[in-house]
Parts: sequence; structure tokens; C-alpha cells
Amino acid sequence: MENIVRPRLNDYHGILLLQDKVDFVIPFLDEDIPLYVDPFLLWKSPSQMDNGLHDSIIQNFNHLGYLVNQGKEKDASNLLIGLSECEAVGLGTSKTRKGIRIGEKVANDILKLFGDIPQLKTNGFTHIEEVQLLVGQIAKDRISDIACNLISSFLIDYTMQRCEENKIPMEQVTMESVYDTKLHKLKTESVYLPVNPNTKQPILFVPKRWLRFSSWIGMDDYFSNYYSENVDKGFFFKDRIRIIDYNRQNYGFVRGYVEAKERSYADCHNDPLFMQLPLISAKRKMKDIVKLPTGKTDNADKKYENYVVQLLASLLYPHLDFAESQSRTDSGAQIRDLMFYNNQSIPFFKEIYETYGSKQIVFELKNVESLNRDNVNQLNRYLNDNLGKFGVFITRHKPPRNIQKHLIDLWSGQRKCIIVLDDSDLQMMTDIFENKQRLPYEVIKKKYCEFLRKCPT
Repeated sequence: MENIVRPRLNDYHGILLLQDKVDFVIPFLDEDIPLYVDPFLLWKSPSQMDNGLHDSIIQNFNHLGYLVNQGKEKDASNLLIGLSECEAVGLGTSKTRKGIRIGEKVANDILKLFGDIPQLKTNGFTHIEEVQLLVGQIAKDRISDIACNLISSFLIDYTMQRCEENKIPMEQVTMESVYDTKLHKLKTESVYLPVNPNTKQPILFVPKRWLRFSSWIGMDDYFSNYYSENVDKGFFFKDRIRIIDYNRQNYGFVRGYVEAKERSYADCHNDPLFMQLPLISAKRKMKDIVKLPTGKTDNADKKYENYVVQLLASLLYPHLDFAESQSRTDSGAQIRDLMFYNNQSIPFFKEIYETYGSKQIVFELKNVESLNRDNVNQLNRYLNDNLGKFGVFITRHKPPRNIQKHLIDLWSGQRKCIIVLDDSDLQMMTDIFENKQRLPYEVIKKKYCEFLRKCPT
């Protein structure tokens, strides 16, 4: 996958998938996705299957308390440590898809809750997210991983089904830490799953409907909207140790917060992997772009890049999935490449792939008065057999005649196609986004057709 930015599993296999059209998260191969499974979404779901999975998570987690009360603290500790990391789902902030399990001390801090808090000793948890309010080293990432491991058997079946539906290759792998709900133990299973081609580690898919950037029941929300209003009024410094100590001694107060979150369940929604700008924001971004001077005065170049990245990612969704905006230094100049996955979701982008081999489409942003040969040569070097030979300049004005000729010469000599969109083209895309009668990508298609008409046959 050389030169592919943030390669995904389907990119490796050459399978065309739009993230918007599948119900699972398409995993990256070399980094995590910064979202987390929020068990509350399973609790509030209209799906009986999701509700049943939430019940399973709670019952299995509370079994740890049963082990503690039976004097089997070591067994409970080992089990909890094994549940605390789930690399196969690829959720979180790791840049390597590698995680670290909790240590024995943190595990024991969690298990002590079942003995130290009478309500938990008698009834157990109703939401495992409460642990974040009672143990200092536990946050949304741990809750997500524990939840995934407790329903790992379901995720294996779910992943296999989605792979079969989308013709994603699977291999026989040894899956460790599969939770047995009958024996309440982690076991090793030989199963067929997709694997990461870089590490050969198994991959599990996760439904998009379960994901949030932060858990509905969590420390930040608890402190801002409940604790500081009822306990330390006007106390704006979040002393985590002080809050956790209070919560352990006043668990009834914590339950009041959890019950309030349950009552407001209708406001809890999953977070999409990508969210378009609303129309009014898109129009405002376009106005901001037009007002900017060219060059670098008052950071105009960086503002231009930020505005265009936000605008184009929204205008081209869902026909192109946003990959990444890349900053790098080349000859001392800061440049920004805006990358999209080319899923060939419509005939035009399929043509771009078939003609130029573009697995991804690169947009290079230049807040300059006039494009020059150095700008063109810079993008030209970036286009190759791996990434593809189609690129787009986003700049302020139409290119001068000598640059137009240079672009045609590149096409004639190397069959590389570079088209240029200026402020007027971005404005047209924004207007189309507003009136909904056509699609913004058609402006790119129009510029492409105009470019080809100028090229020799």
C-alpha cells in the first residue's frame, strides 16, 4: 500500500466500499479510529439484539464481583486484565493499532468496588461506564475495550457475515481472548476473520451505531453538568482524585447522575465518522475564502488551507470519502494535500481510476496569486503509479497561459492529468451544494472535460 494515505482494509483488497453505505466501521490498517463503543447506545437501542448484548456485558462484568465475593480475587483480576485491551477492533488513538492492558493494581482497584460499595456488592453495576467515576485510571477507551471483549463472540460472527456480504477475504487465525459467556473465561478459538496484511493480526468489525467520541456516562460530563452544580458549586478545577474519593463515599449521588442520564436517553446519539458542514457554514467558509488575500500575510495561507479542507470534504461527501489532510515541508514551503479515497462510486470517478490508476485523489491547495512551474512540478512528482496520475490544484485564480500549456504538455508526454479549480469554481460548487439540483463533484467533471478538449488527440 505504498503511497496510499491511511490505507483501509478494503483498499488493500481492491474492494470498493463507501463508508456511508455500510453499517460497520471500515478499519484502517496502520492506526486506530478515534471513536469508542459506548455501551449506553446498546442499552437505549430499539434493537432487542443490542439490548440483549448490553445485558450480557453487564452480567458478565458483574460476574467479576461474584468471584470477588467468593474469595477468588486472583481469578477475577486475571480475567479483568485479559478483558482490558481489544486490539482487533482498532478503536482509539493509537498510531500503531497496538494497546496495553491494565496492570494488576488498576484491576484490583476496580474489583475492590464490589466489596467497598454496598450497592455494588449487592446488586452490581447497571452501566459499566460508572467505573470511570470510581477509578482514576479508567476512561472511555478501557470501557470500550472491555465491552468489546465481553461480546467478542458476537463480533466474530458479525464480522464474518459482513465479510461474506462484501466479499472481503478471510483467513484462518487464532483468536485469543474470546469470552465464553457460559464458563466466564477467556479462551482461544480458531476462526476465519479478515487480517491486517501488515501484522497478520485478526480484525473485528464494529457497528457504526454503537460509536461515540465520548461516552454518554463519563467523567467530563459528570463534573461539568452534575458534580460542580450540586457538590462544589463554582469549583471549576477538576481534581479527579477528590471527585473519585467523593463518589466512592457517596455512591447514591453517582446513581442519581446515572439515572438522570437514563431519563435523557433520547438525546444520546452515535457520532458519525464524518459530518458534513451545514449549508450556512459552507456558505460562510466560501465567503471567508474569497476575502482572504493571497500569500502568507497574517497566516492567510494556513487559513486558506483550513477553510478549503473543511469545505471540500463536505462538498464531495458521500461520493468521495475523506482520507486526510497532509502537512509536509518541501523546499521550506508548507503545503497541504487533501486526500480522498476513490471508491469509484459513480461513473466519473470510475473513469478516473481506470484511466489514471487513481486509488486516491489528491488536491493540492495553493493560496498564491498565480500558479508557477515549481507548483506544477511539485504536484507532478507526487503523482505516480501507486497513487495515480490524476491531481487537482485548488488555487485563487485561473492559471496563466504558460502554465495551461505546461499542464497540457504533461498530459501529452506522461499522461498525467492535472486540473485547476479557482475561487469561481469553488463558489459554483457551494452554490450547487445549496440548491441541491445537481452535485458539487460535477464541477470537477466539467473542468476535466474542458481540459481534455484542449489536449491533442
